[in-house]
Amino acid sequence: MAQHPVTNPPTGAAAGGGMIRAALKCAFPYTIPIFAGFWFLGMTYGIYMNVSGFSFLYPLLMSLTIFGGSLEFVAVSMLLAPYVPVQCFLMALMIQARHLFYGIAMLDKFKGLGWKKPYLIYGMCDETFSINCSAEIPEGIDRGWFYFFVTLLNQFYWVASATLGGVLGSFIHFNTEGLDFVMTAMFVVIFLEQWLKEKHHVSEWIGLAASVGCLLLFGADNFLIPTMICILAALTALRRPLEKERGVTAP
Repeated sequence: MAQHPVTNPPTGAAAGGGMIRAALKCAFPYTIPIFAGFWFLGMTYGIYMNVSGFSFLYPLLMSLTIFGGSLEFVAVSMLLAPYVPVQCFLMALMIQARHLFYGIAMLDKFKGLGWKKPYLIYGMCDETFSINCSAEIPEGIDRGWFYFFVTLLNQFYWVASATLGGVLGSFIHFNTEGLDFVMTAMFVVIFLEQWLKEKHHVSEWIGLAASVGCLLLFGADNFLIPTMICILAALTALRRPLEKERGVTAP
């Protein structure tokens, strides 16, 4: 009777390579909507920088180092205005303060990820946070590599599109008024996607109420950080009821 050879499972580098490829294959579909949005927004940003008098190197380097769409748009006016370092720092802090709260939400998810953790912290934008925070990672897919590829792919989309927009801006001539509104439009789309995805909208209503209330109390220039504090306090207070409602067992 013929005996079939025993096939041993891959080990070492082969197994590691298969695990990495599986994580990339799993992560990529999650980033496709971001790919579509970032190519439009990133090219818009690159064109906006070009028509403002900057070469394509500026959107390339700024998208690599800052990697914060809202701040990058505002940075154009900062570069054109007289340099006031304290004001620039405070403006950057106000615009990107929400990332402090993103980081708090991802503390448990980033535990034990080794060398990937610094890059995941650095590369966490709004869209990447939304995916990594809410994605249901299939069994057998390495969590760290999944987070890594979601972050890497999203940053690649943004850097490539911003650079391409900076190059094409030299050949495109049109009225650019309103281009800086595209990030606001992107945030509205993300909010609507989360609204449609969730069955219960307590978190969304908390965010809306806190935003409107703090806007009325503190004004348009100072409402962002108070809003984040109010949202964090409210969600912390309602954490257990919300998790119970969603069928999640709180530790």
